[in-house]
Amino acid sequence: MADKLRITLVKSTIGAIPKHRATVEALGLKKIGKTVELPDNDAVRGMVWHVRHLVKVEEI
Repeated sequence: MADKLRITLVKSTIGAIPKHRATVEALGLKKIGKTVELPDNDAVRGMVWHVRHLVKVEEI
């Protein structure tokens, strides 16, 4: 596993269910194209798994 994950919002949350919107915001993403770096742990990976259709993930 990598030390950190770079997560970028690539699709709008307008049509997403409310739980997915909340997950995206909890990851620190608000606008399309915004990127955050978060630690690579089970909690973050679980959140990313739920919204994998909305984000792009890179291991760094």
